[in-house]
Amino acid sequence: MPSASSPLPLQLAWRDWALLISVAVTWGSSFWLIKIGLEDFPPETVAWLRILFGALTLTVFPGSWRPLRHRSDWRGVTLLGVIWMALPFVLFTAAEQHISSALAGMINGATPLITTVFAVLLFGHALGPRLVGGLAVGFVGVLIIGLPNVEGAASLLGVAMVLLAITCYGLAFNVSGPLQTRNGALPVIWRIQLVALVVSTAYGAPGLAQSTPTVTGVLAMVALGSLGTGLGFVLFAILVGRVGAPRAAINNYLVPVVALSLGAGLAGESVAPLSLVGIALVLVGAYAATSSGPRRVPPTPG
Repeated sequence: MPSASSPLPLQLAWRDWALLISVAVTWGSSFWLIKIGLEDFPPETVAWLRILFGALTLTVFPGSWRPLRHRSDWRGVTLLGVIWMALPFVLFTAAEQHISSALAGMINGATPLITTVFAVLLFGHALGPRLVGGLAVGFVGVLIIGLPNVEGAASLLGVAMVLLAITCYGLAFNVSGPLQTRNGALPVIWRIQLVALVVSTAYGAPGLAQSTPTVTGVLAMVALGSLGTGLGFVLFAILVGRVGAPRAAINNYLVPVVALSLGAGLAGESVAPLSLVGIALVLVGAYAATSSGPRRVPPTPG
C-alpha cells in the first residue's frame, strides 16, 4: 500500500475515479439519509442503527477480522469508538433536527481544517505560511456558511453541534492514524464500530419503541449504515491501496458538494447564496492547509 510519502501515479485510472466518486457519494449522501431517518426514528436511534448496520456490513469482509498487533491498541480503539462514532453520529443526527442536511454537509467540509489544527497541536506540524493561510481562509468560509443560516437559538444550536462533531472527527483522525498504520484500516474501523455499538445501544435501542418505521425510513437506515458507515470505508481502503492517501483524500472536497447537491436537489432545501461562497472558501482553505507539507490525510465521512 503506498504511503503518504511514496511516489504516486501521475494520473488516476478510470477505476480509481470510480472508487473515489463512490466514496464521496456514499459519505456525502449520509446527511440526506439522516434527514429521511429522522422522520421515523429519534436522533439517538438513527445514530445507533447507522452504527449497527455499518458494523454488520464490515463483518462480511474477512479483512476486518485480522487481530490487532498489540493488546494496548484496544485503548485507542475504545476511545475512538466514542469520539469517532458514538458521539459525533448523535451530534450530526440531532443537529439535522434544526438545520438542513445541505448545511450540515457544507460545515462538514471543514473537517480537514480541524484535523490539521489537531496535527499542529498534538504532533507539532510546522506552521508554514501556506498552512496558516489555508486555515484562515477555511475558517472564514465556515463563518460565511453558518451565519446566513442562523435564524434563532435552534439553528445556532444545530450549527454548534455540527462544529462539535467535526472537532471530534479532527481529533479522532489524528489518534486513529498510528492504529491504522500498525493494523490496517478495516480491522481498526470494524472494532471501533463494535465499541460504538456497545456504547450507543443503551440510548439508541430503546428509541425503537417510540419509532414509527416506514419502508422508506428503514431503507434509508440500511443505506446509511451499510453504505456510508460500512462499505464506504472498504472502498476508501481499496482506493488508498491503489493511489495513496493524498490522492484518495480528494474525496474530502467532494463530500460536501454531494451533500449540498442532494439536500438542495432531492430534499428541496434552500441554500443561502452566501453559503456557496463559504463552501468554496472552505474547500480552498482545506486544500491549501492539507497540501502544505508531508501529512497523513484521513477520511472524512459524514
